[in-house]
Amino acid sequence: MNDKKLKVLFLAAEATPFVKVGGLADVAGALPKALRNLDIDVRLMLPRYGNTVGKDYDLQRVGGPIAVPLGPGKENVHLLETAVDALPVYMIWDEQYLSTREKVYGFNDDPRRFTFFSRAVIATLQMLDRVMNWKPDVIHAHDWHTAPVVAWLDVYGKHDAFYRDMATLFTIHNLAYQGLCGRLILTFAQMQELEHLPIEPPGQVNWMAQGIAHADVLSAASPSYSREILTPENGMGLDALLRERQEHLFGILNGIDTAVWSPDTDAALTQSFDVESLRMRSVNKAALQREVGLPNRAETPLLGVVSRLDPLKGLDIMLPALESLLSQQDVQFVLLGTGESGYEERFRLLQQKFPDRVRVFIKFDDRLARRIYAGIDMFLMPSQYEPGGLGHMIALRYGAVPVVRATGVLADTVIDATTQPKRGNGFVFRPYTADAFGEALQRALLVYHNSGQWQALQRRAMDFDFSWSNSARAYVDLYRRARAQH
Repeated sequence: MNDKKLKVLFLAAEATPFVKVGGLADVAGALPKALRNLDIDVRLMLPRYGNTVGKDYDLQRVGGPIAVPLGPGKENVHLLETAVDALPVYMIWDEQYLSTREKVYGFNDDPRRFTFFSRAVIATLQMLDRVMNWKPDVIHAHDWHTAPVVAWLDVYGKHDAFYRDMATLFTIHNLAYQGLCGRLILTFAQMQELEHLPIEPPGQVNWMAQGIAHADVLSAASPSYSREILTPENGMGLDALLRERQEHLFGILNGIDTAVWSPDTDAALTQSFDVESLRMRSVNKAALQREVGLPNRAETPLLGVVSRLDPLKGLDIMLPALESLLSQQDVQFVLLGTGESGYEERFRLLQQKFPDRVRVFIKFDDRLARRIYAGIDMFLMPSQYEPGGLGHMIALRYGAVPVVRATGVLADTVIDATTQPKRGNGFVFRPYTADAFGEALQRALLVYHNSGQWQALQRRAMDFDFSWSNSARAYVDLYRRARAQH
């Protein structure tokens, strides 16, 4: 088979540069570009939220209204088209479920909204074939928001000549979010024939479980995560189903877009730098200290976090460890993120307790995030579990040394500098306790105060290759596997 002819439709609820809530958006924005570099004809499809998503791009309407079967009748949607770096991008626009809301997630009817999106995707496929003579060989669906597409194709599509040959790959980014809802959703979606899975609660649909059950091939956001989710501890109630489908499950490491995240070309930085000009990085630390209002002290270790404030990020062990460290040693700390209000308040209280050493910014700010990555000495990520997070990869590329817990993608990508001083690129701990995290911080601070060792560690960190090229090839192999197994 000629790979140039392999057509892949990439489905996601969010994608950079259009709309971002978490790491899924980075993957959906970067991986398709890497696949196109391998001559895969990949196209991205996502919802059009509100009037702001895509407003900076030339959005053209494709064909006329598209009728989506829903409930007792149909509802019309429109397909919009644009492109980013030669990647064709389609957005589904409607007047009720998606395009009248500015936010991506957080509504009580999210399962209905994304079930609607999935049914609209199925309907638009015929429009793409009719208007553009383009029909996917593989549907690459991401997380529960697109799982109804996978389930529909397996239950209904195999009886329809148009859809019969479309293979599916379903990628699990975070098993914690499952799209659980009542089975009336199946009447709304005209999918009443979808069988109730033994793992689903009575009277309910679990869209994540349905995606796992019906996909030709499954992938998880890192090799370690693909193994962790087979256990009761990390399977979020779906481990038995995942073990049943284990031979179809593969772990592929996420990457970062090295053109977007590059300290030698990043316009947000006060001073550009690379591994050869690492000494210039100190300019960014001084600039960050000034910008956030911390004392401008080059010798003081500056620790940082850029994260969603979610319990799974290890915040309950981070806060006591930080409070203990700040009480005993000369360190500074800066945080940027939003999330659960309780954690937002606890970090604000930490700033109140240490007003000359802690700065907390409860917001989303891409420019400030970049300046934090380039200015901090250490990046903290003590996650309870971390499927495929990208923050530490960006930190490594920008010369910030990660201090992480050995779980998921962190276990796959951060090598402990204490146990492997010649290869290490960060500091790793395993027990999920504040004491274990604090001990890892102390090990990192010990090396920090030896400037020669620290600079060698920073160079190793920056030399690690986290581009998408290798992972994109692994996904091409999974597309072939999905087609062979379909």
